[in-house]
Amino acid sequence: MSIRRVALLTAGGFAPCLSAAIGYLIDEYTKKDPYVEIIAYHHGYYGLLRGEYTLIDEHTRQNALLLTRYGGSPIGNSRVKLTNVEDLVSRGLVNEGENPLAVAAEQLRADGVDVLHTIGGDDTNTTAADLAQYLMENDYKLTVVGLPKTIDNDIYPIHQSLGAYTAAEEASLYAQHIIAEHRSNPRMLIIHEVMGRNCGYLTAQSAAYYHAWVKEQEWLPAIGLDGERWDVHAVYVPEKNIDFDKEAARLKDIMDRKGNVNIFLSEGAGIQDIIVEKEANGEEILRDPFGHVKLDTINPGQWFAQQFAKRIDAHKVMVQKSGYFSRSWKANDTDLELIYTMVDKAVSCAFDGVSGVIGHDDENGNELSCIDFTRIKGGKPFDVTRDFYVDLLKEIGQE
Repeated sequence: MSIRRVALLTAGGFAPCLSAAIGYLIDEYTKKDPYVEIIAYHHGYYGLLRGEYTLIDEHTRQNALLLTRYGGSPIGNSRVKLTNVEDLVSRGLVNEGENPLAVAAEQLRADGVDVLHTIGGDDTNTTAADLAQYLMENDYKLTVVGLPKTIDNDIYPIHQSLGAYTAAEEASLYAQHIIAEHRSNPRMLIIHEVMGRNCGYLTAQSAAYYHAWVKEQEWLPAIGLDGERWDVHAVYVPEKNIDFDKEAARLKDIMDRKGNVNIFLSEGAGIQDIIVEKEANGEEILRDPFGHVKLDTINPGQWFAQQFAKRIDAHKVMVQKSGYFSRSWKANDTDLELIYTMVDKAVSCAFDGVSGVIGHDDENGNELSCIDFTRIKGGKPFDVTRDFYVDLLKEIGQE
């Protein structure tokens, strides 16, 4: 396939893969065909609707791999849902009566884009498929190749989404800092709230990384530098129900023996119970343009603290959120290898004119594939039978 112009966009929340993916894409196209123009839309679909983009210059093309050293996204993200017309009109991104998909698609046509690379979650990539379908129906061929980005690792049927390994590693590092606070007061309850609306992968993986770190350290129990005090004592994910009475009794024993309790909590764990309680109290539940509950207004960590503090006789409670710390850092070596592999496949598919989302297909022997957009959806739960998670719960006495 002959390609004249490629467009890149990143959308949704940050993950530790965006800058690296952009860098690898620019570098790979430059190697394969330096005459292919590359543009980057500002702040994802927000910039596409407004026709705002940057043309990647020669200096950037020759030094694109510098982007692997940084987190965030140099071209910017936003949360824009092209089918939420009311929200887009209220934000001035489209006019009353306009079809946002048509506006975005016609902008791609006007900008002469042959290939669109989207780096985002299921909403980002399926929206891109809608754009491609609209343009095809209007006699404009657009190849769309998505890369799966989410620290929750919750995209069907993608085995491992970009950025999730790094986010878990960074959440573990964050815990090493905040759990050092456990001796700042007697009978401390520390809750480490981890991102994960519907999927407990990030919480489970970061807790496993942290627990492994604890086991690797040398301790001096006689003076109070005690590995059990530093360790994770409970891990709560959305996929497993919590027996609060049983857990309170178990954690009370740890508190009585060691003087502190450390919990890794997925922000989505028990969220339905919290919503029911708040709505019963007449509180309004705020949602984002995608219809997702704004979890920062719910404060799951505080709710869990209230459930446990009295039951385990905690004298002081500390709730800390690692989300922005873990999602905004640069990709680690494991993620960089995964990103490079997926980018190489993505560019090859673009030159072949094949649209889809790149990933190791859970339903096809984890083979690296260009997966049809119709098979992409969010909400994939964490598999609580995974060995690392089962072993973790056994080792900390939760199961």
